Amino acid sequence: MRRPLPLLCLLALAACDLGPDYTRPAIEVPEAYRATDATAAAAWPEPQWWQGFRSPELNDLIAQARVANFDLLAAIARVRQADAQVRISGAPLLPSLTFSPSAQYQRNALGSSGSFQGVSFGNKQIENHIYSAEFNASYQVDFWGQNAATYASAQASLLASKFDQETVALTVVTSVADTWFQALSLQDRLAIAQQNLRTSENVLGAIRGRLTVGTATALDLSQQLALVQGLRANIPHLTSQRAKQVIALGILIGRPPEAVNVTPGTLNTLALPPVGAGLPSDLLLRRPDVANAEAQLVAQNANIKAARAAFFPQVQLTGSGGLSSIAVNTLFFGPGSTVAALAATATQTIFDNGLKQGQIEQARGKYDELVANYRKAVVQAFTDVEDALTALRYTTEQEALEAQAVATAQQSVDIAGAQLAAGTIDVTTVLQAQQTLFTDRDTLAQVRLARFQALVSLYKALGGGWTLPPQDAGEMTK
Repeated sequence: MRRPLPLLCLLALAACDLGPDYTRPAIEVPEAYRATDATAAAAWPEPQWWQGFRSPELNDLIAQARVANFDLLAAIARVRQADAQVRISGAPLLPSLTFSPSAQYQRNALGSSGSFQGVSFGNKQIENHIYSAEFNASYQVDFWGQNAATYASAQASLLASKFDQETVALTVVTSVADTWFQALSLQDRLAIAQQNLRTSENVLGAIRGRLTVGTATALDLSQQLALVQGLRANIPHLTSQRAKQVIALGILIGRPPEAVNVTPGTLNTLALPPVGAGLPSDLLLRRPDVANAEAQLVAQNANIKAARAAFFPQVQLTGSGGLSSIAVNTLFFGPGSTVAALAATATQTIFDNGLKQGQIEQARGKYDELVANYRKAVVQAFTDVEDALTALRYTTEQEALEAQAVATAQQSVDIAGAQLAAGTIDVTTVLQAQQTLFTDRDTLAQVRLARFQALVSLYKALGGGWTLPPQDAGEMTK
């Protein structure tokens, strides 16, 4: 009983933990968002939030992006790498065992003149066959928890990779929606520009008719012609901008731009799904980027433990055992020789010129950097929600007011046109009314796009329907 006692003591101490234990850094969490009523009901995004716009084409584009987007595929590959690193880091926690079978053959030939102590012998050949099978075991006693800390760091890094994948997926989905909305908005603006051009050309024709009868001047004709030419020149620009947005969808869905087609449509027919921010305290469990920042903290905290454990002796246990025989059929079931060995070694660094001290200081400095990154991620999350809420609130108000302005400008154009036909006003008044209407129409289309973009930004700021899984939360806080 006395012989294995020292070994049992070593194994009992293998669970020693040099700390420090992870604690979440203190952060300031506001009670409510400034841009919304504190009593407003929360309406968190659904995981498939983009379906609320009720567009089959948008659903199809996002489905393609979720399968073939290059950034997302790279993020998935990084998760596989992190998962493999967990297995690599966990390997030293158990002994390694190897099996080494071997076979040896020797043949010695003796000449006819051979003799020994006066006894002669003729030509002889001596053959030797030796077979052996040996098992070798090696185990580094995790005396100070270094291997366990390395394994814990790899597990936290795996979580960080998973959260990063979710962040990339959210960015890809919102980028597809935003780009598609821009393409539709440019289609709306192009249709408005073409309608404005037709209206201006009709007025130009009327002025030419009046010029022939002497009720209009060459200046009137020139002014209206300049307006028509300006509207006509704007159409290629809008067409080009729309084509660029369609091309941009290609890289997002992982296909060449020639394979991307967007059906001409309009933002006016899309639904606007409701969404509410809820409480700021709930946001931290719904942002994958915040979870990623904290998982990196947990991993680095474990790295500090591993760096501290490196200051202490490392204990290695090795053992081997096997059989040896001159015949294969008697190796395991016949007479033979047995071989066994057991050894324990301890290694302690006496002088490394500050190497280990530098490593632990580096680990602590990295941890402090990640603390700053985590706090920044939290504040950035609150900032994103505030920005999106503010933008959505005021673009909604602006769109309603701009719609009223368009209606009023349309009335002015109708009245001016009737008075011009009656000869009671000059063409300058008509031109002014037209320009106001054309500008208001285009502005309304741009404001409507800004409202859709603000809504998408709010979905993204709220985590896009993602929630920290309870098991992952337990892994980071245990």
